Amino acid sequence: MIEVQNLTRYYSQPGGQSRVPVVDNISFRLPKGKTLVLLGTSGSGKTTTLKMLNRLVEPSGGSVIIGGRNVLLEEPHTLRRKIGYVIQNIGLLPHMTVGQNISIVPRLLGWNEKTITDRVEFLLDLLNLQDVGPSRLPSELSGGQQQRVGLARALAGDPDIVLMDEPFGALDPITRIAIRKEFLALEEILRKTLVIVTHDVPEAWEMGDLICIMDKGKIVQQGSPYELVWHPQNEFVREFLKPHRSQLEMMTITLGQIDKELPDSMDPQMNLRELFTDLEQKEDIEGLIYYQKKYLGYKQTGNKRIT
Repeated sequence: MIEVQNLTRYYSQPGGQSRVPVVDNISFRLPKGKTLVLLGTSGSGKTTTLKMLNRLVEPSGGSVIIGGRNVLLEEPHTLRRKIGYVIQNIGLLPHMTVGQNISIVPRLLGWNEKTITDRVEFLLDLLNLQDVGPSRLPSELSGGQQQRVGLARALAGDPDIVLMDEPFGALDPITRIAIRKEFLALEEILRKTLVIVTHDVPEAWEMGDLICIMDKGKIVQQGSPYELVWHPQNEFVREFLKPHRSQLEMMTITLGQIDKELPDSMDPQMNLRELFTDLEQKEDIEGLIYYQKKYLGYKQTGNKRIT
């Protein structure tokens, strides 16, 4: 578990006369094996919050408890070797090969050469980089391939926790969606605890079990994707999500929520976006009309399941 309590970071203004809170007294809890997304506008404190979890930025106040232990009691370099980190804009070292980039943390951890080689080969296979191999330089790779190598580097030491700062932000939209889907399907990821920074609202809903929406250094609301869409607590959250609301509703409502009488062949946990995509591919117009009516009925009855 990651538990953040009253976390604060100040930066001094020029002249040192006053301090400006970049992260202002935030708290959250993330159970083991779950994914937290820090979402917000530019300058809201997302990346600073992420970097305080592994002490790339030192907190001005508050605490970060990981596995029951305050990270401030650990040596920063020891802490960082136990936590995977995906750098914004990929950040591969250009003078090092793919294999050397991936193996940085295992070497720091003192793994033997055979174990390192096996781990690199395993990750190249896992992330569909078999054709790339360990010997090429980052400059010889496409953007999507570089991103996969960055993910492999973060997973190389087999950490329990992985921090990801705009992990797909450097990619074109089509590649971004494809790699995100590949990433979410990885069995290796399913047992990790993830903290992800993004400004992409649909991406946050697709990846997060818990989402913290930030503004001006504060968490203005935190909760599940469903809670944020259907029960926004303030005007900022409503306006922030407004451009994406229809899409987010489809991503958070499941069949089991809108229909008590489902055939055995249908998964009650399937969300409406997945269902409508499937029905469109099958050209099932009758099914589309039926579930569109169910969805509208769900909204009109105050989010109560209907027959």
